Amino acid sequence: MSHSYRHVRFPESGERITVVDGRLHVPDEPIVGFVEGDGIGPDITRACLRVWDAAVAKAYGGKRKIHWCETYLGEKAAGIYDGSYFPDETLEALRELIVSIKGPLTTPVGGGFRSLNVAVRQELDLYACVRPVRHYAGVPSPLKRPDQVDVVIFRENTEDVYAGIEYKSGTPENEKLAKFLREEMGAKFFEGAGLGIKPISEFGSKRLVRKAIQYAVDNGRESVTLVHKGNIQKFTEGAFRNWGYELAREEFANVTITEEQLYGEFKGKQPEGKIVIKDRIADIIFQMMQLRPAEFDVLATPNLNGDYLSDAVAAEVGGVGIAPGANIGDHIAVFEATHGTAPKYANMNKVNPGSLLFSGVMMLEYMGWKEAADIITLTYPEVIKDGIVTYDFARQIDGATEVGTSQFADAIIERINGGVDLEAKRRALQEQLVKERKQREIRRLLQPLEEMIDTGRIPHTVRDLMTHTLITVADSETVHDAMHLMADNEVSSLVVERNAQGQWGILTRRDIVTKIVKANRSPMTTKVGDIASRPVKSVPADTPIREAAEILSELNFSRLTVSQGDDLIGIVTETDIFRAVEKFGWAGEEVA
Repeated sequence: MSHSYRHVRFPESGERITVVDGRLHVPDEPIVGFVEGDGIGPDITRACLRVWDAAVAKAYGGKRKIHWCETYLGEKAAGIYDGSYFPDETLEALRELIVSIKGPLTTPVGGGFRSLNVAVRQELDLYACVRPVRHYAGVPSPLKRPDQVDVVIFRENTEDVYAGIEYKSGTPENEKLAKFLREEMGAKFFEGAGLGIKPISEFGSKRLVRKAIQYAVDNGRESVTLVHKGNIQKFTEGAFRNWGYELAREEFANVTITEEQLYGEFKGKQPEGKIVIKDRIADIIFQMMQLRPAEFDVLATPNLNGDYLSDAVAAEVGGVGIAPGANIGDHIAVFEATHGTAPKYANMNKVNPGSLLFSGVMMLEYMGWKEAADIITLTYPEVIKDGIVTYDFARQIDGATEVGTSQFADAIIERINGGVDLEAKRRALQEQLVKERKQREIRRLLQPLEEMIDTGRIPHTVRDLMTHTLITVADSETVHDAMHLMADNEVSSLVVERNAQGQWGILTRRDIVTKIVKANRSPMTTKVGDIASRPVKSVPADTPIREAAEILSELNFSRLTVSQGDDLIGIVTETDIFRAVEKFGWAGEEVA
């Protein structure tokens, strides 16, 4: 351990957390960093340190213990580092410790920082802001069924408008950029506009999505949803979506399927051990997180959308006062309270420590100490159920006993030591999860189109619309038999098997009307091969719907076959596209 620090003092005992073969190696007595924070930071940090220690002691019977190392940011740092709110040695310590947790921080006015939190993220390249949002029984919520909310939001932390590339109206830099955009790039916008650049890269998008999918794999989650505004911002947020799907195909093909595959290949039944990768437009996900929150599991989103979304969803289950968060890089992780410093309550032993407490739960899970994490997660609702709460919940719960921050920690520790049947609670949660997943699967199997609509899925490609069950007929069969096949299956066309030249064909009702009835031929003696249309026009399953409509129009066809490699997997017709427009509307590509 380094000894060149001015004020950071590493504990005499304990071992460093290290990275071995690309994975975190956590000893039984690790050294973990903490930043007390400003305002209410000292109150909640003191309380949480006691709870985390109690949970670790209970879970491992004294075989494991965290050795805490205090590091300094914000006002406390300024007091001992000659006015510096952001000392270099703290950054170095956070790098060296690998795992740390911090209370809320005040950003100094005129201190050269947009935000101390943003500065930490950027300096340590903590590119994933991870925000789990779930409801704890007894916590006041505006939703009828808050228990259905259980998502983990992975928000990209380094790009998007948060990259801070902005040019103030009226400055020479702004005028130079405005001139370039107008004269060289043909852009149109109002005079005197402030200008901001929104970079979203393949590298940044893929490493964020990689972390989200890996989390889903490691934690037995059901799906990862890419959240974007790609219908408008095609080359930034739309690219984020596309790169996300690409990453899933490239690196997680053996454990992921797309939502198209779920409905198409698997008829709505999710294969064992597979995670569904899907996407939703940002405004739709805000609606869905209120109307159908149980449909969503892990969300991966660019920076700005993730900022709005994580706070909005937290409000559904008790507010940011108990919402945990973390900023994670490839290995370095800084867990944090997601709320502000609330200076008017500083040193009053009054506020809810929930946000920091559950950030510590995330930290324990990140360290692989799930047993200790579970003890807090499963004990907390018992204390709430007893009506022992801080002032923010006391005013919303009838008959509650209002306690201070440290007394609330005492109540949790008492419960931890008093014993809770954790195994029974874990089992009950798992059984409930399995039951809910089965119910969703049954709905997808019985009414796939309605489920797509109800869960905010908008068809993008021909795979979403096509008829999946192909009914085939051979050239050698009679048209009469083919007609019966159409009638029995209530279809308007049949796929005709490959001929000697390897060409697929199609036989439609129109073929029968024009080539049999109009031509006065007998369906009993005419063979399918004599009137089938060849060659068929086939498009890949991921062809956009608008592109398929253009092809149908140009060729004056009423249907296309849909291919995957050399195989035909479906048919899409003008009627399918018409029904989709009728059901989902057609906003066009330039409309929100």
